[in-house]
Parts: sequence; C-alpha cells; structure tokens
Amino acid sequence: MELRELSAFVAVVEEGGLSAAARRLHMSQPALSQTINGLERELRLKLLDRGSTGTRPTEAGLTLFAEAQAVLARYRQAERAMARLTGDGAGVLRLGIPLEFPFDVLQPALAELAEACPDTKVQALHLSTSQQIAALNAGELEVGLLRERPGGEQLDAMLVTREELGVLLSAAVADELAGPDGVPLDALRGLEWLAFPRSDSPAWFDELTAILRSHGLDPRTDAPAGQRLIAEVKLAAVSAGRAFALAPPNWSHPIDGVSWVPLVGGPLVRRTWAVWAADSRRRDLGRLIAALDRPDLG
Repeated sequence: MELRELSAFVAVVEEGGLSAAARRLHMSQPALSQTINGLERELRLKLLDRGSTGTRPTEAGLTLFAEAQAVLARYRQAERAMARLTGDGAGVLRLGIPLEFPFDVLQPALAELAEACPDTKVQALHLSTSQQIAALNAGELEVGLLRERPGGEQLDAMLVTREELGVLLSAAVADELAGPDGVPLDALRGLEWLAFPRSDSPAWFDELTAILRSHGLDPRTDAPAGQRLIAEVKLAAVSAGRAFALAPPNWSHPIDGVSWVPLVGGPLVRRTWAVWAADSRRRDLGRLIAALDRPDLG
C-alpha cells in the first residue's frame, strides 16, 4: 500500500462519496475510482459499499480507515518535524484560496515571497473554508485563507481582508430598487438569495443568514453541497430578475443585464483570515504572512 492510496481511501470515507473526494483531492473521479479498485485488488478485500445514496466502508474498510488515519498522521508529524529542522522551508508551500479572494491583495504578497524565497514553489488550491481547516489540521496545507477564524491553540490567524459586500441584481431590478447610496437590504425581500452551501463555511453562513433575517428576508438554508458560486449559474438566475447574489466591489464577471450595487450602510462585511500551524518555523511561510499583513485592518 502506498501513501497516496491510503490518502485517497481516507478522503472517500470522510467525504462519503467518490465525487466529493475527487474534488477534495483535485483529481478526476475515474482516476480516484481506479485507485480504490486497485487497493481492493491488492488487499483482496471489499473496502467500500457503493450505493445511490453514497459510499460506506465495509467492516474491512473501517479497519483500514482507522489504520490509514494513524499512518497518515504519523507521516505528517514526521514532515512537520523535518520542516522545523530545515528552518528555511525551501520547497512547496501549499496555499488554500477561497472563491473571490481579492487578487490585488494576494498578487503583491506572492511577488514579495518569490523575491525573498526564490526556491519556494507556491501551490495554490481553491478550497472552501471547511476544506481548508481540515487540510490545515491534517498538515496538507501550510497556510489557508479562511472566511472564518478557527478556534483552538494549534492554529494562528491574522486578518488580511475586510470587504463590504454589495449585491448583484438584474439591471431592471437595480434601477427599480437603488437609490443614490445603493440598495437597502430590506428592499430585497421577495428575491431568492443565491447562497453557498453552509458546509463550506458554517460560521460565515450563519452570520449572513442572521443579518438577512434581521432585515426581513427569508434566506434558504438548504443549498446543496454541490452548489458553488459559479458565475454562469449565478448570473443566469440574477439576470432573470428573480434572485440576488452577494459580491465584493471588485466583482470580475461583467455581463449585460446584471448590475453590481452597494448595500446602503454596508451591513454585510466579509472578513478573510490567513491561518497557519502555530508550531511552524518555515521562513518562507513567515515571509508570506508578513507580506499579507495589513495593519490598517486592526
């Protein structure tokens, strides 16, 4: 058994299906299925029961799952120990990035890192906040950009962005509702909020829904786990005039018939934290964190 096979198997069990695990591992579902099938042939055991409602481990699969978790945890512990000893951290620095993170914040920081640590290669991974927290705890990311600040003493965090969200509306609806200062949040009653899945970032989702409800809106809280803020899907519903979406001022997907409008009073503020392992001693990670530091945010 190889570490990549164990990692793939653990991801399938934790995600409850091949599709979600493939997204987490950034590989195709057929390739992941082939890996799992190869592992079952190698062990001569059935590890997973596949059904229409998901994938469940068999008794043998549960045994392997526990053992694989222990092996992977020990391997990551060894990696972290070696990284602390090297000091400079030259190599790959894995960075988690959420959707819609401001390029004007990230690009200068990466340029500064490249100049200070030319031997470091940054591997950027687009992951939700929940996926990043899991990856940070598992030692699979050096730093993540999260929409909520995690608790505990194992992770350090620093606020790196603070964005007052506006709203995407059809041009006709925007003309009807917007005043000189933008659109009042309570004026959106009757429109559907195109939400992201709560599982992506529970604390941020709950904060948003609480504010929307306090302004008389009735947001859906059952967005399916596979629904993501894909521009084409979002804008099609918005342009029809039946829905609204939240977006930062630098929204980068202009389209005919859709307008970005500020919200009166700036009631929705999206914060992003840089988060990393508290015991990390990597010099390149330290340089990136320093480059992301914005004292004006407080």
